[in-house]
Amino acid sequence: MTLLVQSSPRLDRVETEDAVASPRGTRRLAWGGFSVLLDRRSLAANLLLLVLVLAASLAYLCFGERTLSPAEVLAALHGTGDGLSTFLVSALRLPRLGAALATGAAFALAGCLMQTLAANRLATPGIIGIDNGATAFAVASVVGLGFGLAPPAMALAGAATATTLTFGLVLGGGTRGYRFIVAGIGVGAVFGAITNLLLARVAIDVANAAYPWTVGSLSARPEGAVWALTIGLALGLPAALALGRSLSLMGFSVSVARSLGSRLGRRRAQVLITSVALTALAVAVAGPVGMVGLLGPELARHLASRRSVPVLASALAGALIMVLADLVGRLMLSPLEIPVGIVTAVVGGPWLLWILIRPRSQGVA
Repeated sequence: MTLLVQSSPRLDRVETEDAVASPRGTRRLAWGGFSVLLDRRSLAANLLLLVLVLAASLAYLCFGERTLSPAEVLAALHGTGDGLSTFLVSALRLPRLGAALATGAAFALAGCLMQTLAANRLATPGIIGIDNGATAFAVASVVGLGFGLAPPAMALAGAATATTLTFGLVLGGGTRGYRFIVAGIGVGAVFGAITNLLLARVAIDVANAAYPWTVGSLSARPEGAVWALTIGLALGLPAALALGRSLSLMGFSVSVARSLGSRLGRRRAQVLITSVALTALAVAVAGPVGMVGLLGPELARHLASRRSVPVLASALAGALIMVLADLVGRLMLSPLEIPVGIVTAVVGGPWLLWILIRPRSQGVA
């Protein structure tokens, strides 16, 4: 809002204070005929997580079997370092770092969307069976039962199949409550058994090739799958941000949401499709890395404001968790490597138990 005050032959434009027009804890930015309302706590949380992601990424590039200084890493990135440092950073660590950032962001963003859709903190793709469905189909592709399809395409088909089965089992009961969670756990157990059966019936070399898709690892990441995930995340994250208002309204009843102008049915379908696609693409890269879809949104909700769904903060938190977990897995028993899925399971297991002990808290149930 703008006021015009005449103090001399010319007119001086005076803006009213943002605090008058904006709710407490927010700041309005306006340019031209457009304006955006920013939550100060969420903005601070996103900036903090971004700084932590950058610091963790630098540490990821520095530490390994051969430790490099930050100056050596920066020189290698600019192509002015020695041959060994440039090879370690550019050829080995940097591609793996990119995969860790993308998969972590995708898993956590998918978890945030699914939790919001079901209004339940346990409704993550890993817990309700989507990860296991994608894994079973990806393993089927690796062991020769993929009908000529690549692991990313098979993972997407598996995730869609698991989602369809889970929602079909609770048809009429909705996604609220623990019936949806139990149905998802059952579907995930079935697909987990199918994965084990497939691995038990093939040669040991073929089973070893499919191993990364069973525990979650970044050591054998298909380059094509990484590019597919990058494109999917570049499309999925803006789409999720654009659904911000609709995500906030999903906590209300259908009648209330409709009265506020939200087409809830269509928005839920968009959220579900985005979550399933991100999960499938991430599984095609790293396998079913458990707990990132739970830990990322949890960390984001603790840091960001509760006025809205922390979409961007969840993606940043998931990327941070994945980078740190993979770094720990590479360094803890070096030169042996612990798969990142095992590290996240060890960290996320106690947190899951804590959620089960105290299922009710502020925000998502």
